[in-house]
Formats: sequence, C-alpha cells, structure tokens
Amino acid sequence: MYHQLVDYIHNNKDTLLEKWMESMKDQADERIVKVVSDQVFTRTSREFVDLLNSNLVNDQDFSTKLEDFAAKVIRLGWPLTFVTKGMQAFSKIIFEGMREEGAVPDERLIEFGEVFEKWMTPLYNEVINVYTETWEKTVSLQKIALQELSAPLIPVFEKISVLPLVGTIDTERAKLIMENLLTGTVKHRAEVVLIDITGVPVVDTMVAHHIIQAAEAVRLVGAKCMLVGIRPEIAQTIVNLGINLNQIITTSTLRKGIEAALEYTNRKIVELEG
Repeated sequence: MYHQLVDYIHNNKDTLLEKWMESMKDQADERIVKVVSDQVFTRTSREFVDLLNSNLVNDQDFSTKLEDFAAKVIRLGWPLTFVTKGMQAFSKIIFEGMREEGAVPDERLIEFGEVFEKWMTPLYNEVINVYTETWEKTVSLQKIALQELSAPLIPVFEKISVLPLVGTIDTERAKLIMENLLTGTVKHRAEVVLIDITGVPVVDTMVAHHIIQAAEAVRLVGAKCMLVGIRPEIAQTIVNLGINLNQIITTSTLRKGIEAALEYTNRKIVELEG
C-alpha cells in the first residue's frame, strides 16, 4: 500500500500540483496572492509538493531542504496556518484521487489510512517545528539588527556627536541607548552630545527619566549633553508632567542644537558670499 502511494504521487505530480494550487488560492489570504506573483507562487508551490514527496521516498537531504523552504516562505510572507492548510489540502487531494481511481478499495481503507497517517503525521510535526524555529531565528536576527541600528551615536563635527532617537523608548531600549551613548562619547572624544528626539512620538515621565539619566551619564564622562527636537506638544507634555530639565540645554531643532554646540566648542557656521 505504501508503494502504491509513492507511485501515485510520482505519476500524478503535475495534476496534484494543479489541484493543490487551485485549492490554496481559494483559501489564501489576499495579501499572499497579491504580494507574490503567479510565477513565484507556482514555483514555490512546486517546491512544496516536491518537499512532501521527498519525505515520502526517504530523501536524506529532506531536513536541509525543509529548513531552506521554511526560510523562503517566511521571506515570502506565508504564515504557518497557510503552510499547515497546504499539507491538509495536499493529503485530501491524494486520498480522494486514489479512491476515485480505485487504487484504494473500500476493504483496504483502514490499512491505507494507517499508512497515510504514518507518512503525514511525522511530516506535519516536523514542518511545524522547523517553520517555528526558523521564524524565531529570523525574528531574533531582525531584533538584533534593529537594536544595532536603533541608537547609533553619529559624529557630525569634530567633538560634536548626535544621537537620533526614533520610535518608542522602553526600558530595554533605554539601556541600549545608554550603552551606545557612553561608548560612543568616549570613542569619538565628543565634548558635546545632542540627543535628538524629533522622531520620538511620546515623551512621558519614564522617557524623560531615561533622557535625564543619559544626560547625567554623559556629563560624568566629561561631555555636555543637549536635548534637541522638542516639538510644541512635547514641550507642553514636559511642563504638565512637572519634569525638570533645567540641567539640560534644549532646542526646538537639530540645526539650532548644532549651532549651539559649535558655539560651545568656539566655532560657528558662516555663510560665504558668491
């Protein structure tokens, strides 16, 4: 019965693929169909069916192929639910196709069901495990990359560096900001550090506390800290919260902050005629 299953899939691969694609396009989220071109969807679907088939014939490279496929479909945006539905749909198409052709007589349905279950269940579990592990690895790498890019201290002039902040600041990110700020201040030998909060949507008590701590830490390593990019609504929030920023020089824009930093280091911006 097992060999009949193998032979049926091998001899009807193109037909199975066509039926599977029709079934999955009906079930797919619009985002999956629209974002991925028909050519890519067809190629990826063929790889998926080949992958299921390679496990059936005990391909020694199956695990490697599965990991590569999982990484690919994650990049394409295929959610795990879509992949698992795909396996269920493929199983149903094979089962119904073999019954229609008479390859599975009624008196051997139980035997065939057991063979089918022994093939699909371990495969189903392995696909889920590899997909989950690959997804977690991808998310972890993306998180590390975002963290590395989320708080860079940029030297813009000699002795002057800028720390542009974008997005929400939580406790974990505040620690990273502090580390990058102190390390960069010493590394670039900065005398003035400008913390630019133009891209920070909300400044509450916790965010202000982290900024004050960062400014104090910069002062302790021998540099001056300025807070720039304070929009009117942010200024109003700071006043309403009663946050004391008296020890920190503040400006409304990064440009004004750089001008103030240049003055502090005995320099200024001049316009040349002609």
